[in-house]
Amino acid sequence: MTAEGPGLMVRPLVRRRTTPSVGPSGPRKGPAIRLSVTANESAHEGEASLADEPEVRQALAEADRASVASVVAAHPSSPLAWAELADLADSEGHSIEAYAFAAVAVDLAREQLAGSGWQAGEAVPWSDEPNRAYLRALDAQRRAANVLGLDDQAARLADELASADAEAPARIASEFTPTQLMPIVASAGLFEPATGFDAHPGEPLAEPTAVDAAGED
Repeated sequence: MTAEGPGLMVRPLVRRRTTPSVGPSGPRKGPAIRLSVTANESAHEGEASLADEPEVRQALAEADRASVASVVAAHPSSPLAWAELADLADSEGHSIEAYAFAAVAVDLAREQLAGSGWQAGEAVPWSDEPNRAYLRALDAQRRAANVLGLDDQAARLADELASADAEAPARIASEFTPTQLMPIVASAGLFEPATGFDAHPGEPLAEPTAVDAAGED
C-alpha cells in the first residue's frame, strides 16, 4: 500500500521478510519483545526483556543495607528493587521474608513480560541486564522454598528459571548468592586513636621508666 500525491510516492517503512512462511506479516507490538534477525525465527521465539530501571539502579547503588527497603517503598512496582530486598533478606538468613519479597518481584516481572506478549516457558535471557531482576528473584524464591521445606514449589521455580535461561543459575550462584552479599559490620571504636597519653605534634614521647631490678626497700 502506498500514499500518492502530485509528484510524491511514499512507501511504508516496514519490509516483509523474503521467506513468506516465516515470521508475522507485520512487526510484533511491545518494545519488550526483541525479535531476532535469524531467517528461521518465528514470532513466538522472540526474546523477552523487562524494562530498564536506571533510577532504581542508581538508588540501590547509593543505598546501604538499611535503606534498601526505602528504595522499595519509593519504587513499589520495581521487580529489581524487590529482588534486591529478597537477596538481602536471604543473605541475613530470613527465609520467610526472602520468599515473600522474591514472590513479589517474580509476580511483577511476569506481569510486565506478559503485557508485551511473553508466555511462561519462553526465554528471558540473562544477557539482557534488566531481565536479571526476574531471574534473581526466581532463584531467591527457590532457595527460600528449599529452606522452608517447600520442595515442590522449589522444583517448579527451578524449572521456570531453567526455561527462562539455562545459564542463569550458574551466573546467580557466582554473582548474587549470600556469599557475595555479606554484611559489612564496623565495630564501634575500631579505627579510633589509642588513648591514655597526651601526645602533641612535635613533642617527643616520654621514654618508658625503667624499674630498678633490685626494687625498693
